[in-house]
Amino acid sequence: MDINRPNTYKAAVVQAASDPTSSLASAQKAAALIEKAADAGARLVVFPEAFLGGYPKGNSFGAPVGMRKPEGREAFRLYWEAAIDLDGEEVETIAAAAAATGAFTVIGCIEREQGTLYCTALFFDGARGLVGTHRKLMPTAGERLIWGFGDGSTMPVFETSLGNVGAVICWENYMPMLRMHMYSQGISIYCAPTADDRDTWLPTMQHIALEGRCFVLTACQYLKRGAFPADYECALGADPETVLMRGGSAIVNPLGKVLAGPCFEGETILYADIALDEVTRGKFDFDAAGHYSRPDVFQLVVDDRPKRAVSTVSAVRARN
Repeated sequence: MDINRPNTYKAAVVQAASDPTSSLASAQKAAALIEKAADAGARLVVFPEAFLGGYPKGNSFGAPVGMRKPEGREAFRLYWEAAIDLDGEEVETIAAAAAATGAFTVIGCIEREQGTLYCTALFFDGARGLVGTHRKLMPTAGERLIWGFGDGSTMPVFETSLGNVGAVICWENYMPMLRMHMYSQGISIYCAPTADDRDTWLPTMQHIALEGRCFVLTACQYLKRGAFPADYECALGADPETVLMRGGSAIVNPLGKVLAGPCFEGETILYADIALDEVTRGKFDFDAAGHYSRPDVFQLVVDDRPKRAVSTVSAVRARN
């Protein structure tokens, strides 16, 4: 541990709507919000799931069981077009804002790799730029139709002056073994970008904070139907004032106390002071991957190797 790192600093959780029709516009909005949070003193900024690329709430993509409708294929094409490349202008825009402010930034995106989309969290470490990614391991329900599955190679926890920072996306947080893997890496700043705005989400975040003895920062969009085009297929109707995602963002300390939020009223930035000593105090009586783990009875094996559909012989030989 770096004994020279700040013991207490301000963190921010952004609750805002992205632009589902323009990832670049979303990136520009995010950059402005990073600057606003940094001006308020925040050194760490967390954004919602799929902020770049959009979360297609209510869209069926024309796929009843056993059928794929032409309009659903076109909806997927448009969604694919709105996704981002990791070497694209959207990433450059966020990187520039993180560098200008020095803020460590975690933001959800829809990442495009050839014909497949991934729900991904991006990590920007100030002037160092994009330092890593986490692809969602298990999309939920209808998400599996439009998003691919991440493998074990993108489950990082970054050791920073602000603590050990990692991210688990939405209902991945209900995967006990994934949580245990994060705890085993010493995560102290547990970021949870999400699209879950239900009343049951905050108790989940409190449980994870208590279980991992870590700060939990969860961000959800506040998104109205009007953010989408009028012809967007949506099971929740066409009224532009209909709230598709109502937020519920929050910050929780390592003993489960809610420091900020939840907010359901609209777009906002939530702030809280992060006192890293609270992590160690919390682990005095509970350390899930340490003195409370009982490895003589339970053990978890994690395969963190990248899994590629095709590996060429020349590439394999070069690695060897």
